[in-house]
Amino acid sequence: MEIQQSLLVLCGKSPIENDLARSFRNSKNLKASDGEEITISLRSEIPESSNQAFRTESYMDALSTDRFGRFLIWSPRLASTHDIVSQNFCELPIGSVCVADVQFKGRGRSKNVWESPLGCLLFSFTLQMENGRVVPLLQYVVSLAVTEAINMVCEAKGLPHLDVKIKWPNDLYLDGLKVGGILCTSTYRSKKFNVSAGIGLNVDNDKPTTCLNSKLHQLGSAHQLRKEDILAAFFNKFEVLFYAFMDEGFEALEDLYYKTWLHSGQKVVIEGKNEGQSVETTTVTIQGLTSSGYLLAIGEDNKPYELHPDGNSFDFFKGLVRRKIE
Repeated sequence: MEIQQSLLVLCGKSPIENDLARSFRNSKNLKASDGEEITISLRSEIPESSNQAFRTESYMDALSTDRFGRFLIWSPRLASTHDIVSQNFCELPIGSVCVADVQFKGRGRSKNVWESPLGCLLFSFTLQMENGRVVPLLQYVVSLAVTEAINMVCEAKGLPHLDVKIKWPNDLYLDGLKVGGILCTSTYRSKKFNVSAGIGLNVDNDKPTTCLNSKLHQLGSAHQLRKEDILAAFFNKFEVLFYAFMDEGFEALEDLYYKTWLHSGQKVVIEGKNEGQSVETTTVTIQGLTSSGYLLAIGEDNKPYELHPDGNSFDFFKGLVRRKIE
């Protein structure tokens, strides 16, 4: 097996996080993906260059959180940001984020490979939850924070509005084309769920679909979005949304979420087997989400259905599993 070499650059928002960065650098005990060797350096040891894809100082200046995103791991090229945060979860402070300019083993939903070229904002971060029943809803909070962050940066910089929408359960779309995705994984330990949330957002690469800056150019903007501004805005917004979610439930975010997703009032034809095991089709209209985070739909018979994805969410309407809610 060929060993891949990767550099991890550590820094923090405050002296506390910077002391932790020095501790990691000295102990060299951060784990890497299989087939990958890592070198650990401090941000202060590597001067920022004019062609650097992610500017950590600009990111830290724009960050205003109490917890999330304050400890940063940046790499110019890495197997997977998700692997770094998940494999080192217990050593890293909650809210730590790993950002890579390029990934060569990025992951998507259902074990799909996530293409991760230069120009994408690629990051994963850590958090903990105690109530396992609401863990599946977290990906919706993350998705909402991404769309809100894009809106915040565009408004703050006087840029045209980008109508990025959420395609349930975990994709982001612009003009009918996929520009991003979310992957949340969790493990249970010491009565808590350790969650690693990963995000890929195509900011500045219009292949294979489109990107945010291409759309801004089409709208006549001479300015472009920067990845560090979006990431800082994401954590600034996510922290607010996450605590509201924890305190009040997802109901506190539903109105905003439904304004951002693609599916309200959408009609879907689903297939299922009746008691005689023959296949029958049913037309349903999507209403929202169930308490467990699946799609709530109403059939032509006015009965509610819970719809589960089956396979890749990119084509999830072609393989929905339905369950009539009694």
